[in-house]
Amino acid sequence: MSLLARLALLTLVLLLGACGKEPLYQEQAYVFGTQVDVSIYGEDEAKARQAVASVMHEFQRLHDLLHAWKPSELSELNAALAQGKSKVVSAEVAAMLQDAASMSAQSGGLFNPAIGGLIQTWGFQADDFKAILPDQKKIAALVKANPQMSDLIFVSEPNPSSPTYKGDVNELGRLGGISVASRNPAVQIDLGGYAKGYALDRAAAIFKQLDIKNALINIGGNVLALGQHGNRAWRVGIQHPRKAGPLATLDLRDGEAIGTSGDYQRYFEFDGKRYCHLIDPRSGYPVQGIQAVTILTHGERAGLLSDGSSKPIFISGTQGWRAAAQQMKIPEAMLIDSDGVVHLTAELQKRLEFTDKSAARKVEP
Repeated sequence: MSLLARLALLTLVLLLGACGKEPLYQEQAYVFGTQVDVSIYGEDEAKARQAVASVMHEFQRLHDLLHAWKPSELSELNAALAQGKSKVVSAEVAAMLQDAASMSAQSGGLFNPAIGGLIQTWGFQADDFKAILPDQKKIAALVKANPQMSDLIFVSEPNPSSPTYKGDVNELGRLGGISVASRNPAVQIDLGGYAKGYALDRAAAIFKQLDIKNALINIGGNVLALGQHGNRAWRVGIQHPRKAGPLATLDLRDGEAIGTSGDYQRYFEFDGKRYCHLIDPRSGYPVQGIQAVTILTHGERAGLLSDGSSKPIFISGTQGWRAAAQQMKIPEAMLIDSDGVVHLTAELQKRLEFTDKSAARKVEP
């Protein structure tokens, strides 16, 4: 992870740390290949510690479940799909895949977890990235194969050995599993642009079950707020993509989440050119000309939307980002182009306090 990325992850902690001595419990971990920060306000330490432990345990479970290149339920599915075979998966994984397919359709295919083959070819399915450009013919072949989430086929697989099985294939999720196959052997699932958001929503659900009313969960720049920080909203920073510290700050209200996709988080440089992990499925190449996209989301699936919805906006670039935000139903969005110009919606501008006063801004309706 680059120094700037590490500084980005520290921004939130620094903002919270400036609040003085308060009933604030904080804990950090490293999951999903990134730093995780969880803060709880207004609870005694023992209760807060136990609640955070439950959330961290869930994060690790999801990490182990969805790892794209190490042994996991998802990697086993990918191995089967590559061989033209089907694989029975858990009801939870099947539901994630179906939901991701729906989001992909909404984005017009720009959010596409089926391009795991491209992500691997570019070297981003690894803990460390090597500055090596992949073979152009291999990229062209993967693009031509056009793997899509819509290629997946879901079939009920009941479990006849269950004592309650009555021969109904609709008993799938409870008694058996879901068999997943693909019409396209090029499909390789990578949920890296989905899992963090899903995990945020799971953390919120766990905290609510444990009667934790005020918390802030940050997974590598995807941040979700519950309740408040005392008598005020949680204040978080949006990392500047090229400088240490925040570009702007934002008061995050109960149930809101922000998500940032940037070219400074997972990337390598070759011959002076930056190649980030955000790949345009139409070209097969990392997106150029965009430094970062930040969005603000609300509601029951705020965490998930903060993760998945930022990708198609980033990939759409300076010409298409506004239309992509509208297509994903995200009214509060911001894009920073390669020149450092901040393009943002009027709705998000109302919520931001810019700390970098020198940043050029362009409000787009």
